[in-house]
Amino acid sequence: MAQIQGLDGSLEHAIEAYNLANEKLKAIRQDLARNRQDLSIAKGNLRRAEKALANRVVAIYTSGESDSALDVLVGSKSLADIVDGLEAVDQVSQQDTLVLTDVRTFRKQVQRRRAYLKNAKARQAQLVAERASHKRSIESQLAERQSMLSSIRSEIAEIRAAEQRRQAELARQARARLAQPQPLIPSLAAPAADTSSSQPSAPSPALPSPPPATHGGVVGIAMQYLGTPYVYGGASPSGFDCSGFIMYVYAQVGVSLPHNAAAQYGYGTPVDRSQLQPGDLVFFNGLGHAGIYVGGGSFIHSPHTGDVVKISSMSGWYASTYVGARRL
Repeated sequence: MAQIQGLDGSLEHAIEAYNLANEKLKAIRQDLARNRQDLSIAKGNLRRAEKALANRVVAIYTSGESDSALDVLVGSKSLADIVDGLEAVDQVSQQDTLVLTDVRTFRKQVQRRRAYLKNAKARQAQLVAERASHKRSIESQLAERQSMLSSIRSEIAEIRAAEQRRQAELARQARARLAQPQPLIPSLAAPAADTSSSQPSAPSPALPSPPPATHGGVVGIAMQYLGTPYVYGGASPSGFDCSGFIMYVYAQVGVSLPHNAAAQYGYGTPVDRSQLQPGDLVFFNGLGHAGIYVGGGSFIHSPHTGDVVKISSMSGWYASTYVGARRL
């Protein structure tokens, strides 16, 4: 079981790396869409500027108004030669100068947008390759985990039966806490951190007092999904991974979060473990895992493949790998 738990921790890191690649890929796709639109606009502007220049070239040629300008037209092999040549002719009018400036400006815009799109497509291809690599790593580790589990099938049945009884009691306790009135000033409430751990975390510098908790209601929402299966990359009631579960639950109260535990750690305000309140996000295993604090030293989360959304105590392995907490 210790080997399997270690493998699950490694697997979570691979899954969160996969999720992060998806987040980056989504941002690049949005950026590509915007820049394709900008390129289309720049091309339209360039066509109009070139048409205005072409009309002016015809007027210069047919009127014979400037010998030097005619020399430029006769000696040019391309539109670029005409633009460069006419700019060097002192006799061109202010209107001609504006037309030439427009052509040069819009041509540079088109070139710049094309180069940007080319680089963005290269980054997209690299991320797709990274995502595929992460996926292969996940599938390989899943196969290894299944092999290990098959070797202790009878013990697992007993563990699951005991876990179901424990989950029922933890859920009952959490619902009882939800039914109790909340303190008017959450930050002054009695510390809710678990003190029963046999493996206390190392002392850390005291954090400044966080703002009052305002999202305790997400605990009730999160508990609606108890028993939902773990699915890597999942972020819907059909299946969640750890960061997908947090992202989905908080979206129900209008808070947008990325689908990646390490990125979620960058949101909100740090919270000392002694000041945890329901709704705070708690992080473990080098930011490879996260959940939502429910009070009483417990948190709700989607643990790992083969498991379901459940309530766990912040003791044992979770105490030893605890990273920190954030209040949104």
